[in-house]
Amino acid sequence: MLYFGLILIIIVLCIKIYTIKKSAREIKDEMTYRLENSTNTLISISSRDKDMCKLADCLNIQLKELRKKRHIYEQGDRELKEAVTNISHDIRTPLTSVIGYLDLMENISENNEISRYITMIRNRTDVMKQLTEELFRYSIIMSVQKTNLEMVCINDVLTETLAGFYGAVTQCGIVPDIEISEVRTEKKLDKSALSRIFSNIIHNALKYSDDDFSVRLFDDGIIIFSNSAKKLTSIDVEQLFDRFYTVENAGNSTGLGLSIAKLLTQRMGGEISAKLTGGRLVIKLYF
Repeated sequence: MLYFGLILIIIVLCIKIYTIKKSAREIKDEMTYRLENSTNTLISISSRDKDMCKLADCLNIQLKELRKKRHIYEQGDRELKEAVTNISHDIRTPLTSVIGYLDLMENISENNEISRYITMIRNRTDVMKQLTEELFRYSIIMSVQKTNLEMVCINDVLTETLAGFYGAVTQCGIVPDIEISEVRTEKKLDKSALSRIFSNIIHNALKYSDDDFSVRLFDDGIIIFSNSAKKLTSIDVEQLFDRFYTVENAGNSTGLGLSIAKLLTQRMGGEISAKLTGGRLVIKLYF
């Protein structure tokens, strides 16, 4: 009799353990799904175990709070993006007028001293316009989440982008070292976004390079941009992709170029990284 009683207890315990494990798996799967997807449904489990039901109820309360905070965050983030877009757009209009008046003053002024001051004002105005344009583009990119994916030859886009920088590279006195594989690398990407990524990386290299710049596109599609950068530290490199981070607080950069490049790369499922090796900044890009 005792033997059968023990067997019965063991069977009941096994059923209990199985039920608890099943409920735990259900809670895990349901929780994962709700964190990854925007849904208002709550966690439900098949078990009627009192403790597991209490756990599910507790998690549902936390999910409701998380959903409220997420909604507040998304609303605030959306309003901030709209505000940045509107402000940067509003700044562009008077800047255009100021530049127009500067053109007029330059044409009618014959005083060398006045002309010198006008030139100084123009230089600072041009910098401000450049910063405003960059901020405006960033706000637009952040607001538009969709990408127009199509089959793109990375070789061609990289070549076109490098050709577009020929004048700027020559002006900096840099002889670029370029090696592009003859093996065509074709990926489903947004062509304009890819061109923007290349442009921002090259622009950053020209701004901080110590008179050299190299680009490599390998057969496997990996792209390596590198340039000597003696002023950079490992701490600088770790923060290169952070928004508004600039190596030098010179006032002529928003620090958004590489941040935009990273955002667009990740949006298209790619990977981008930077490291400092032997005094050279190496940026690796792969889709």
